[in-house]
Amino acid sequence: MREPYRREPYRPDGRTRSPGAGRGRPAARQGARPAPRRRRPARSLRPGRAVRIAICLTSAAVMLTSGVGWCAYHWLDRGVNTSSALDALRDGAPRGRGDAVNLLLIGLDSRKDMNGNDLPKEFVQDELHAGSSDIGGYNTNTLILMHIPAGGGKVTAFSIPRDDYVEIAGGRGEHKIKEAYGIAKAEAEEKLSAQGVKGAELEHRGREAGREATLATVQRFLGVPIDHFAEVNLLGFYDIAKVVQPVQVCLKHPVRDRYSGADFPAGLQELDARQALSFVRQRHGLAGGDLDRTHRQQAFLSSVTHKLKEQGVWSDFGKLQGLFDVIKKDVVIDNRWNILDFARQAPNLTGGNAEFHTLPIEGFATRKGEAVNLVDPEKVRTLVQAMTGQKEGQREGQKAGQGDGAQVAGPQHQGGGSSGGGGDDSKGGGSAPVSPDSFQGPPVKMGGVPCVD
Repeated sequence: MREPYRREPYRPDGRTRSPGAGRGRPAARQGARPAPRRRRPARSLRPGRAVRIAICLTSAAVMLTSGVGWCAYHWLDRGVNTSSALDALRDGAPRGRGDAVNLLLIGLDSRKDMNGNDLPKEFVQDELHAGSSDIGGYNTNTLILMHIPAGGGKVTAFSIPRDDYVEIAGGRGEHKIKEAYGIAKAEAEEKLSAQGVKGAELEHRGREAGREATLATVQRFLGVPIDHFAEVNLLGFYDIAKVVQPVQVCLKHPVRDRYSGADFPAGLQELDARQALSFVRQRHGLAGGDLDRTHRQQAFLSSVTHKLKEQGVWSDFGKLQGLFDVIKKDVVIDNRWNILDFARQAPNLTGGNAEFHTLPIEGFATRKGEAVNLVDPEKVRTLVQAMTGQKEGQREGQKAGQGDGAQVAGPQHQGGGSSGGGGDDSKGGGSAPVSPDSFQGPPVKMGGVPCVD
């Protein structure tokens, strides 16, 4: 009978085992000297494999310090909506301080998706309780600048009241600061439409113009550089709230407002996504109107970041995935923002080492038929530059012949920082002493559930 075919075992050196050889060493022939044992040459790592191993080791080290690994960052980086709007500002930006970061959060009051399509009518009215898709336009009803010191330390955030009457960048005259986005977008779309641009492309390019105008206006108004930004609309806010719901908030007084849908008792309570949107949008029935609404926004951000920390979301990629899904769908960030770097600041933002301030106004007035907030731009720049240590940075730049003549000098405080010397930005934000009365209302501290009006 013919012996069946047997496949020879594969060996790394390309040779096959001799017939009948077992797993042990083959027996030496009688009378022959045993052959010298040959050492198998070490297998060299292919370049791609070596790089992957190095990345994994680096990622593991980063995860221990930041809570978000390389894989999480690159998973988020693929598919996130990015913008190059900051490129137009960099040449004329005020000089910053070392590796400190100024991040602008933009809340867009738009009832449209990323391509300019109206959100479903029923969703806008029933879930968002935001009227119809025809109102709201492209106003930036939330503008918050977060100053993140280099090397850690206290994070300081500044809320800009949406009705502040300021000079809009690009020679567009004075308007409410919230209108910079919509004005620039409309101008750009008129020109682009004449060139035949339409549809989603028209929407995207129009929004880029709106972002550029908003960023340039805020940068000039505050007198500090903007390094990064994130933009979210009403739908994005709702989706984020839905991921983290229920969210705890605390009210000093009961409220009921038919415009926003807010109907809450006094005290500590938990809100779902729809209620959370009503909470941050209410302005009618509040003593401070829009200014009290600003404090609501600050309190909500504090509560959300506190909950994320308590649930361990920052160190759990599985829990982060739901939040990242929303970010990739609803949020726009600048194309130079390294999310991993920002994640290293999460402990400061969630651990209570952060504080919100509402920038001051000088009063109310009517301009061009609209109610506005009167502001003193020099006073605002003075406060922001003092709290961020920008004053010292500007003096250094002016000595080197790099000062921007359009900038306003810092406040007349003795000492530039917490050390009283050079204003070290690595600890405490490098801020000069500033009276709490300089701002609009008391500060809101992050790290818990603050109680607000």
